[in-house]
Formats: sequence, C-alpha cells, structure tokens
Amino acid sequence: MPRPTDNPLLPRPRRSCLYVPGANARALEKAKSLPADALILDLEDAVAPEAKADAREAIRNAVGDRAYGAREVVIRANGLETEWGRDDLEMAASAGVDGVLVPKITRGKDVRAINRFLNDAGASPDLGLWVMVETPLAVLNIKKIAAASAKTRLTGFVMGTNDLAKELNAVPTPDRLAFLFSLSAALAAARAYGLVAIDGVYNDISNDAGLSAECGQGRLLGFDGKTLIHPSQIETANRIFSPSDAELGHARAVVEAFALPENRGKGVIRLNGQMVELLHLEQAERLVAIDDAIKKLAS
Repeated sequence: MPRPTDNPLLPRPRRSCLYVPGANARALEKAKSLPADALILDLEDAVAPEAKADAREAIRNAVGDRAYGAREVVIRANGLETEWGRDDLEMAASAGVDGVLVPKITRGKDVRAINRFLNDAGASPDLGLWVMVETPLAVLNIKKIAAASAKTRLTGFVMGTNDLAKELNAVPTPDRLAFLFSLSAALAAARAYGLVAIDGVYNDISNDAGLSAECGQGRLLGFDGKTLIHPSQIETANRIFSPSDAELGHARAVVEAFALPENRGKGVIRLNGQMVELLHLEQAERLVAIDDAIKKLAS
C-alpha cells in the first residue's frame, strides 16, 4: 500500500476521513473506489457486539488485499478495556495499515498504555496512533494527552462530537456553540504538539448546505479535515478543506517573491502593497505543499 511520507514539506491530505463499517462487506468493497483521503474502518460504534469478531476478520482480509491504494487507512478499534479491544489492536498491529484510532481516551497515561500494547504486539514504528476526543475529561486533560506524543506514536486527534453532546448534555445547534470550547482546546493542543486534528461528523446526510457550513467552520477553526459518515459527503469536505485558487495564487506569489535574489535573507518584504513576513512564507509553503499532495493522491 503506497503511503505518502508525512513531513512538514509534504503534508498528507486528510480533508475527508470516511468511517466505513467493518461489518458491512459492501461498504468495505465500495470504499476502494471512493475519493476520500482517508478511510476509518470501524470496529467500534458501527458494529454490534455479536458482529465484532466477524468484522475484525473482514477488515483484516480487506486491508490484506492492499486494494485501497494511496488512501490513508486507519482501523478504529474498541477500547483496550473492552472485551474486544486487545484482539482489535493486535489485528491492527499486524495488518499493515497506516494507523489505529482508539476511543474514550481521557488521560496521557491512556496513550502510553496503548502505545506499549502496540509495541508489544510487534506494530511497525510507522503505525500511527490516533485518539478520539469525545469526553469532558479528555477535553480537560487535552494538554497532557497531546504531550504524550513526545514518547509515543501519537499522530492526531479525532473529535467525537456526538459523544461530547451526550456527555455534556448539550443541545447541538448549527453554530455548534456548545462545542466551540472543546473543539478549540483540542485544536490548540494538537498544534502545540505537532499533531493532526480532524473535526467531528455531521449527522444530517441529506443536508448538504448544513454540511458545507460545518466544514467551513471547521476549516476556519484550523482543522485539517472532517470525519464523514456517508460517501455523499466526501466531495463537499474535499472541496472546502482544499486551498482555493485565490489562496494558492497568493501563496505561490509569496513563495516566488521571497525566492527573488533581492529578497533572499530578508525577514520582511513588500508584495502587492502589503508587508509579508517569514511567517507568511511558512504558511504559503504549507498551502502549496498541501495542494501538491492532493494532486499526488488523485493521480
């Protein structure tokens, strides 16, 4: 399974991260042709207790075919404390996927415990560990959870807004007012420790305007992409989390301006009547790299 290298110069596109039920053979097969940047093959919420063992084997067989191409493939396991968690994580450790997503993380020590389990199970150092941020305690401990990345394989956060709504006794509204603190806290911690941050799902499959608005809000907040529950949501997420033509035009102009001989070594230059600093150059280089990575994934 070819995998783009994760590095600051070539960020991996994660605009659309589609949950695929592990117990649904048709969905596992269809995912091979979908234009999602990432597939989250789900053994947790989408699978009934009596179907989890069969779903685990179905996912093992599906990823064994290496048929998902350059898409990032992540397995969402059940929690380590459940009766299925150990078997899920052992399977993920040997499956040759890009990552494993673990729910109900509340403390930094949870991350370290799962990391030890994966190491003991023989997981490759390249296997990323993603964690769900879906409880009030996780939000309150978010800095310590993110800091655990220093000595573990922790890769990023995935927001679990449905679970947060239940735990907070919150009323979901189009502006997501009840979740803004949790979303911003997780995003700030992710950025402080160099982690990826993926926004939560949008539940109304038939409401594309609502999905567009929520994707737009997520991008404005700074998220890298959005988790999705239906293939019909992929195009919207890909479009909104992609750099626009105007953004790319400006970014390339910034990069080209700083590359001019007369501007080399300068910390500040003037471009189209505006003062542009090195921090703007860094942002511009990242946008161009994201666009290059998106094109590579689509080719």
